[in-house]
Amino acid sequence: MRLTCLFALLAVAGVGGTTFAADKSPLKIANFTLQDFRGKEHSLSRRGDARLVVVAFLGTECPLAKHYGARLARLAKEYEAKGVAFLGIDSNAQDSVTAMAAYARLHDIAFPLLKDVGNKIADRFGAMRTPTVYLLDKDRVVRYQGRIDDQYGIGYQRDKPRSQDLVNAINDLLAGKAVSRAATKAEGCIIGRVRPAQAASPVTYSKHIAPIFNRRCVECHRQGEIAPFELTSHAQASGWAAMIAEVVEEGRMPPWHADPRHGKFVNDRRLSAAEKKLILEWAAAGAPEGDPRDLPSPPTFPQTGWQLPRKPDVVVPIRSTPVNVPATGAVRYQYFFADPGFKEDKWIEAVEVQPGNRAVVHHILVFALPEKGGRAAAAALGGGVQGFLAGYVPGLRPIPYPPGMAKRVAAGSKLIFQVHYTPNGSPQTDLSKVAFLFTDPARITHEVKTISAANRRGLSIPPGAANHKVEATRRIADDALLLGFMPHMHVRGKSFFYEAITADGKKETLLDVPNFDFNWQTAYRLATPRKLAAGDRVHCIAAYDNSAGNLSNPDPTKTVRWGDQTWNEMMIGYFDIAVARGKEKEQP
Repeated sequence: MRLTCLFALLAVAGVGGTTFAADKSPLKIANFTLQDFRGKEHSLSRRGDARLVVVAFLGTECPLAKHYGARLARLAKEYEAKGVAFLGIDSNAQDSVTAMAAYARLHDIAFPLLKDVGNKIADRFGAMRTPTVYLLDKDRVVRYQGRIDDQYGIGYQRDKPRSQDLVNAINDLLAGKAVSRAATKAEGCIIGRVRPAQAASPVTYSKHIAPIFNRRCVECHRQGEIAPFELTSHAQASGWAAMIAEVVEEGRMPPWHADPRHGKFVNDRRLSAAEKKLILEWAAAGAPEGDPRDLPSPPTFPQTGWQLPRKPDVVVPIRSTPVNVPATGAVRYQYFFADPGFKEDKWIEAVEVQPGNRAVVHHILVFALPEKGGRAAAAALGGGVQGFLAGYVPGLRPIPYPPGMAKRVAAGSKLIFQVHYTPNGSPQTDLSKVAFLFTDPARITHEVKTISAANRRGLSIPPGAANHKVEATRRIADDALLLGFMPHMHVRGKSFFYEAITADGKKETLLDVPNFDFNWQTAYRLATPRKLAAGDRVHCIAAYDNSAGNLSNPDPTKTVRWGDQTWNEMMIGYFDIAVARGKEKEQP
C-alpha cells in the first residue's frame, strides 16, 4: 500500500510532508559518529576533506525512500569527484541492520548507510520523514533541506522531475553562490521514533489493535504481499504507529474511494468510527503492547503464494524467461502470447494475475484469444474487453465469482498479456504470471462477462480544465445480474460515476467514486448481485482535472486524448455481468 506519515507530529509537519521555515538561522551540525549495518563506525568529521556533505534520512520500507535509493546512489557517484560526500542515515526503530543491508544492496548504494539508534541524530537535524536530505557546506552548516526532487510524492508520480532541488543546491554551492531555494517540503514516511509507551493506556496492541489489523490490514501487510511493510506483530506495528494514525485519520488507509451512500460491496475496506478511534488512541499513547496473552489467533491465508482460496489448477507465465526492464525511460506496452494448453472449454471461478516484480509492473491485462482469433485479437490489442479475463492494477484484489458463476475460455484459446512497465531508476527483471481456478461445468448456471461503457472518440480534455466531464452508455442485451465495477482512467482522472437507466427512464446510482485515485484502481464487487433487464443501460460519467492544480498532471497546457500511456487518458467503465447459460447474446 502507498502509505504516508505522522499523527503525533502534525503540529510541526505539513500534511503529507515536513515544511521547513526559511527564516530560521542556518543550523550548524556538530560531529556525530554512527555505525553502518556492518558495524563499522563513521563520523561526520572524517568527511573533513569534502567540500559538501549530503545527509539523507532513509527508511528501508518507505515507498518513496525506495524510489529514491538508486537515484541517491547515482548522484553520490556523479559528485564524488567534485568533492561531495554522501551519508545515509536510518533512524527508524523498526528497521533492522539486515533490512538496511538489503536496501543498500538492492539500490547499489556505495556510500555509508548508518543506523541511528534512538533517533538522536534525526532529532539533532529535526528530520521528520524519509526521504529527507540535508546539504551541508564546508563548515557543516545546513544550506539546503527537504526533498531530492519533485518526481514522486504523496498520491502522485511524474514521468520525470520538474525541479531538481538537491542537484540545484549542490551546483549552486559548488559554483560559490548562495542556494537559490534553501528549503522544500519533504514528502514521505514518518521516521519511526522510539517513544515511551503509556503503561496505563486502556488501549493496547494485543487486545484492541491486533484484531483490527487482522481484519483490515494484514491481507496486504504481510510477508510477500503488496504492502511495503508487515503489520503482523507489535514489533513491526509500533514503529509505524504515528504514520498509521495519520493515514487513518486522513482516510488514505485502508484504500477505499466509493461513496458509502450508494451500494454495498463485499470487499469494502473502510474502518468503522470505533476502529479509527482505537487506532488513534493507541498511537497517541506510544503504541503500548499490552498483555501478549490477549493476542487473537492470526488470520490464515493460502500457503501457495497466491490470494486464491486454494492451490491454482494452472499457472501460466507471460513467457519462459524473465523480461529485462530498463532503468529509465518510457517503456511502451509489451504484449506476450502464451498457450495454456486448454484442450477443452474451461470454466474459471477465480483468476489472479501476479506481477513478478511489483517495483516496475504498473499493470497487466490478460485476454483469452479464441483459436480462430480475429475480432477478439483486435479488441484485446486495442484496449477493448472482448475476451478479457483478469487484470493486475494497483489495489486490485482477486475475488472468486459467486457460486454457480464462472467465465468460459474456449478450447484452444491462447492468452495475451498486456504489460505496462514503469522503470524505477535501476535495471530490473520481471516474470509475471496468471493463475486459474477451474470449476465443474455442470455446476455453472451463469456465464460471467466483462463489458464496459467507454468513450474513445469523445475523449478530448482541454488544457487547464479542472472538471471536464465525459459520458458513455452501454445497453444490456438480455436479462443479467450485475456483479461489480472497475472504473478506469489515468492520472488526470478526478471522479467516476455509474448509474442504471431503465427502459422507462428511471435512474439509480450504482457507484459513485468522488475522488478517483490512479494509484488504487479498485474493483467494487457488489455484496448482492443486482438484476438488469434487457434494454436497461449502464451510464457512466467521468470527470478529469487537466489543470496545474493536479500534481500528477504531466502537462496542463496540452489537450489530452485517448492513449495507452499514463500521459494520455482513457475513459472505461468496466463492469461484470452474469447471464443465464443458454441465453447469452453478443453485447452491443
